[in-house]
Amino acid sequence: MSIDFRLTDEQRLVQETVRDFAEREINPYIREWDEKGEVHREIFAKMAELGLLGAPIWERWGGSGMDYLSFAIICEELERADTAFRVVQSVHVGLNSLTLMQWGTEEQKQRWLVPQALGEKLATFGLTEPGVGTDAANLATTARRDGESYVLNGAKTWISLADIADHFLVFATVDRSKRHKGVTAFVLERGIPGLTTGTLHGKLGIRAGNTGLINLDGVRVPVENRIGDEGEGFLIAMSAIDQGRFTVAAGAVGLAQACLDASLRYAHERHTFGEEIGRHQLVKQMIANMAKGTEIGRLLVWRAGWLKNQGVRNTRETSLAKWHATDHSVQAALDAIQIHGANGYSNEFPVERYLRNSKAAVIYEGTSQLHTLIQADYALGYREDRPLRCEPLPAQGWERGVAGPAGA
Repeated sequence: MSIDFRLTDEQRLVQETVRDFAEREINPYIREWDEKGEVHREIFAKMAELGLLGAPIWERWGGSGMDYLSFAIICEELERADTAFRVVQSVHVGLNSLTLMQWGTEEQKQRWLVPQALGEKLATFGLTEPGVGTDAANLATTARRDGESYVLNGAKTWISLADIADHFLVFATVDRSKRHKGVTAFVLERGIPGLTTGTLHGKLGIRAGNTGLINLDGVRVPVENRIGDEGEGFLIAMSAIDQGRFTVAAGAVGLAQACLDASLRYAHERHTFGEEIGRHQLVKQMIANMAKGTEIGRLLVWRAGWLKNQGVRNTRETSLAKWHATDHSVQAALDAIQIHGANGYSNEFPVERYLRNSKAAVIYEGTSQLHTLIQADYALGYREDRPLRCEPLPAQGWERGVAGPAGA
């Protein structure tokens, strides 16, 4: 089997298109949006016009049919501008839409996935609760069966797009004593009685993006809104998080690249002791480490994306990519500020925003500590991946028993 690290013409076009979009629509304004905490939903509409809100969704369900490497490139280029816009790809596409494509019935896909892929509706994902983060099997949100409906009660917090989303993929337990075997998934629509949302204020970073909470007070949900079988929600959530982690890893590579780009510019422009600071050995060391870690992260993401394109489960590889890329992005931002000196401490330069934004990704989609344990368990043989009832979906044009794209 040959290995080719060159991007295809189509992938290069995606990269150029998204980079140009970010340069025109985000970079000139992001400092002000971040400073004021403004969310500009019209940018999401422009992303939809480019097909980004349905990038890896199959064309039959309204998507662009891109492969997963193209999806990673989109996330990298958007976060190179600002994390808030990669978050839309992670939550709307990765956690919600790809989950519906993998686990939903055809009727559910037509009802929710198609308008999401077209960008007509914005979607989010509700798993985290005020008292539950990493321990996702211990949900306090309940779902009680009542005839042909479920009644949901509980709260979700730290939900990206909570106050602007139209569709909500939420998780509740039908029996807390069953822990993960009681978790069940549902799609809710804004306007359903008993569902309210709010915005969280005072965030360290990602201030140009909406983050909030969801309250469920006696929300009556028809059985046909359930995704998968009763008690299958934990498996669905974990497969969704595999997709989310992939986008977060790709975005973290973009943030690290932005730190490197800014540091290279500054290292050439700033002079001390009669020469560019880039000539100083310890500045070179920081830049070299920044470049090394960014390239490693990109290769790890591309490996996970290649596996996704084959329809091969990639939990281990995606976890490793997320762990490395997000940890590296924090260090890259710290080094970028150090290279900028006092100027790095001011929002006159973008690196202070990069540092604030970088910190969230080592917490959400599994903390760095969780990924450390995951990787150790794989290495020690304590953990292995079992086949899912619903296998990971390959990229556009790939189906079981059907030939894939040329070169597959």
